[in-house]
Amino acid sequence: MKRRDFIGASAAAPAMIGAGLAGGAAKARGQARRPNLLFLMADDHAGYVMGADGNALAETPNMDQLARESTRFAMHHCNSPVCTPSRQSLLTGQLPHMAGVTTLRTALSEDKPTITDSLKRAGYNTAVFGKMHFNQPGKPGLHGFDVAVTEDVLNQRWRAEHKPKPIPAGVPGRGPWQPFRTPAREWLNARAEPYARLDYDMKPSFQVRLVREYLQANRDTPFALWVSFHEPHSPFDFPVEDWKHFDPKRFPVPRLGPEDGWQIPLIYRDLSDEEKQGIIAAYYASTRCLDRNVGRVLDLLREFNLEDNTLVVSTADHGYSLGQHGRFEKHCGYDPALRVPLLMRWPGRIREGVVTDLTEHVDLGPTLTDMLSVDPLPIRHGQSLRPYLERGSHDSARDWVFSALLENEECYARSNRWKYIYCSGKRERTDGYKIENPTPGRYHKLYDLVEDPGEFTDVSEKHPQVVSDFQQKLLQRYRDTHPEAEQEPSQGSVGDKLEFYLRPRDSQAVNG
Repeated sequence: MKRRDFIGASAAAPAMIGAGLAGGAAKARGQARRPNLLFLMADDHAGYVMGADGNALAETPNMDQLARESTRFAMHHCNSPVCTPSRQSLLTGQLPHMAGVTTLRTALSEDKPTITDSLKRAGYNTAVFGKMHFNQPGKPGLHGFDVAVTEDVLNQRWRAEHKPKPIPAGVPGRGPWQPFRTPAREWLNARAEPYARLDYDMKPSFQVRLVREYLQANRDTPFALWVSFHEPHSPFDFPVEDWKHFDPKRFPVPRLGPEDGWQIPLIYRDLSDEEKQGIIAAYYASTRCLDRNVGRVLDLLREFNLEDNTLVVSTADHGYSLGQHGRFEKHCGYDPALRVPLLMRWPGRIREGVVTDLTEHVDLGPTLTDMLSVDPLPIRHGQSLRPYLERGSHDSARDWVFSALLENEECYARSNRWKYIYCSGKRERTDGYKIENPTPGRYHKLYDLVEDPGEFTDVSEKHPQVVSDFQQKLLQRYRDTHPEAEQEPSQGSVGDKLEFYLRPRDSQAVNG
């Protein structure tokens, strides 16, 4: 079955999609046609769950093909392993603490400059279809998007405008579930059950049809289009047709390390190995669903003859642990939660190949404004990746990357050899991932990733100079980027100073 079979246009393009077109066409007239931007975003898609990354169990043929046609950044990392901070950091080009969004429910201030603001000023029609975690209702103009079919708008329209067909007899239906209120096996889909709809009736399929209408209406004007899928976020939705495609027994349960026991969140403690295999199978099925719809969007570029003049970016907000260290989540500093896919394609302008240098999400803002020749962001915590895209190397390659999870007052530094984790141990988490001792006190860990790629054995006591070097690197990164750096305490240890920066300072979230 061809990918295109499910993306035919519906009866008429909705008024919301067409609302910003006339102004965009007027802006485009009289000037050379700019290249388009297609920004594909996944939710919770770990970098290691992709065939192009060497995973033989992952079925991601469309992303694998895109990877072959792209520069693939194999060591790309998010700057926060939680949805909202990571997404708003990426959009603003600022680390989460400067963007003002470090916890899940915080809304990005509408005063913050974004990549889309720069693109809009340059004459682009800007649009988003899908999940953005703005934590406020989608509306035209929000954060620079002329068309803002964000998750709330998309859900409303999907339910109102699309009547699903009956599903075949015998397909199981999921019972009601709520994260942290019902057992983890239910909201993590340990039975690997499908969403009770056929592929055509699934929300991402509807989302792609809206994208088709938008592209059809905008193919003659420069556009910057975000298509942001919910998959493979829990409960790992996938359509009826994919039910039982993956045998859970194919997936080994990751082993636990000798130091993992105390830090495993209580909510995962009673999962059986069979349930863990079911969760992993559901995640892989949802990733297969993601890949199918990524392929459909890429097909649309070809259908409308837009492929050669469109810069395509494909990435995820953060990674995901599938049993590593006993976790089924992001919300931590281990590599499965921090490393994400990053593919960039522009035929004739971007080389095909793999970059193994370390890169960060905050590098994307400077890269996009550089490649598309638009005004740079006023605050840039990253660097343009353009040298990699054009010649495969960078004169200022990073020797380490930074990330932080302020919900647990911890930060991370990773080089090619080492991973360093620092935690205040003072904050009792409010996100549901409590451990036996929720406030264990200050601790840090150092892992030798060459000898111990699974990050099982803390060697911080054996390498005090490495620990000291990373603490200074982290402290300097905060001093260079934090809005309250001038208020850093003049007295106290390096740990005291790091913990000054690790406290969440977010303003009140719009929706609580």
